[in-house]
Amino acid sequence: MSQPTTVIVRALRAEDEDAWRALWKDYLAFYETSVPDVVYASTFERLLGDDPRDFSALVAEHDGRVVGLTHYLFHRHAWRIEEVCYLQDLYALPDMRGKGVGRALIEAVYAAADRAGAPTVYWLTQSFNATARQLYDRIGVVTPFIKYQRP
Repeated sequence: MSQPTTVIVRALRAEDEDAWRALWKDYLAFYETSVPDVVYASTFERLLGDDPRDFSALVAEHDGRVVGLTHYLFHRHAWRIEEVCYLQDLYALPDMRGKGVGRALIEAVYAAADRAGAPTVYWLTQSFNATARQLYDRIGVVTPFIKYQRP
């Protein structure tokens, strides 16, 4: 791993829209998908809103540049009284990988979950995402669940 980099994690702001959109497009492209422009606009609006059912967003900055993002959501769980936290999206620019960006973003979500009284944070990744899984194996626990969805 390369030298640690000073990373500031903060809430998404309205002026971050262009940087956020570029990062999220790259993230979706990594997973071989895309969304229409209307979804970008709607998602960004929701991320800045105050509806507790919507996702929250954090960004990572390095030297004044937005270099990473995460989207997370609190939701009810049938097996718990407390809500749990789902970390849906996590992305760091390729030139910032291995410099603590992903870890800082995940730890910030852990802190948000702690403040909200959510006892667990969970996320999914694809089996081929070897670079991210190296981090996830250090700061999380892999579960035996396999995801299915409607075709």
